[in-house]
Amino acid sequence: MTQIADIRFDAADLDTLAEVAGLLAVLATPEGKLDAGARKVNALTRKAVARAIESDAFAKAKDGDVMRLSFPAGLAADAILIVKSPAKPDQTTARRIGAQLAKAQGKDALTVLLGKTARAEDIALGLALRSYDFNTHKSGTKSGPGAITLLVDDPEATAKAAKTGMAVAEGVFFTRDLTNEPANVLTTDDFAARLAAMQDLGLVVEILEEDDLKKLGMGALLAVGQGSASPSKVVVMQWNGGGDEAPFALVGKGVVFDTGGISIKGAAGMEDMTMDMGGAGVVAGVMRTLALRKAKTNVVGLVGIVENMPSSTAYRPGDVLTSMKGDTIEVINTDAEGRLVLADVLWYAQDRFKPCGMINLATLTGAMLVALGHENAGVFSNNDDLAGAFLKAAGSEGEGAWRMPLAPAYDQLIDSNIADMKNTGGRYAGSITAGQFLQRFVKPDTPWCHLDIAGVASVKSETALAPKGATGWGVMALNRLIADKFEG
Repeated sequence: MTQIADIRFDAADLDTLAEVAGLLAVLATPEGKLDAGARKVNALTRKAVARAIESDAFAKAKDGDVMRLSFPAGLAADAILIVKSPAKPDQTTARRIGAQLAKAQGKDALTVLLGKTARAEDIALGLALRSYDFNTHKSGTKSGPGAITLLVDDPEATAKAAKTGMAVAEGVFFTRDLTNEPANVLTTDDFAARLAAMQDLGLVVEILEEDDLKKLGMGALLAVGQGSASPSKVVVMQWNGGGDEAPFALVGKGVVFDTGGISIKGAAGMEDMTMDMGGAGVVAGVMRTLALRKAKTNVVGLVGIVENMPSSTAYRPGDVLTSMKGDTIEVINTDAEGRLVLADVLWYAQDRFKPCGMINLATLTGAMLVALGHENAGVFSNNDDLAGAFLKAAGSEGEGAWRMPLAPAYDQLIDSNIADMKNTGGRYAGSITAGQFLQRFVKPDTPWCHLDIAGVASVKSETALAPKGATGWGVMALNRLIADKFEG
């Protein structure tokens, strides 16, 4: 797994600042005010910091932006990084400060003078999240960012406050790694093995193999994977940190590669379909975070892991499948496979665990990108309270999400003449009819949300807290939801 940057907290010794090697960062308010540490650096550099913050470039900079002064006189440091920051940054700004410092750091050691700066733990989280670099498959020497030292007034209290954030960062990194991995590495066997290894963190992990799935009647999930040489699986991860209460359930689509099957996709962009297991990756990352921070509640994560390939054994358009629920499904398009996987896993989650609520995640539809682009995931729900709680959590963590409709008129679009339903309702309202399909496998008394993360799981350009590629979207929001709603 990609390692999180080595971030340490220490007390500032102003008398040794001249000897700090690598990069030395100071904060300046938009009005140009400096704290004691920054004033010391300014004095050592013969007021170079003051001259920089009086410049037009600093005036035009946004909160969190970084100015670089290379080879400053009077210091051993290779450069001073001047960060524009309000005296009391909010959470979003604090994380942006950390992210911008991580971008400026490179491989150098970084020392950041924070003193009494509020939200130092969020600056640390921003540093950790933006320092991610998936270089597993690159040749040559591999090294992460240099050591990071945050100089604060109360190192012990700050380190304690940052501990939860580092657990979240590790969950995000785990999700990003899984989503970035190529399909010849992250096979269904390899994916399941990585999840099984989290037993060392205190999770209870079970792997249901194809024989188990046949006995359970998961005809929809098994059909998707029957064209592949890689065996289909369901992995169940339990975190039992609460009492006797029913668990909250997370369900993820884990299609390790999606060719579209017999309804094969076009060649352009098919290489991106290594990320079609992104929903399962988020579930895995959340479960890792809960275990690392010893969450005081019960959560079960279930992921359906398959590969959708065209072959002589692949399922076909026109086939009729029987789900674990017993409902039959006419296959219109074998590229609408994720909902078939989720249908059986959703039903199994309810049948076995009787959850108090349930959220599923999937890179489900291209129509979601058309509707919301890369800024927001689509949120579909049968329960206003759960949907509202999730949207609040996502907003507080800066992860874009937008509620979409479900309604009987859309549901009629997936009625079939020869089976109980079709697996696609056609071109129009494609994301909504996919949600309607999933809702047919949700019991009316189960609060449920479906998150279509097709546009946010992996992107072609950097985001506020991630380089281009897998984002880990959803780990922070779901961790926040569970902390706020189920841990009190």
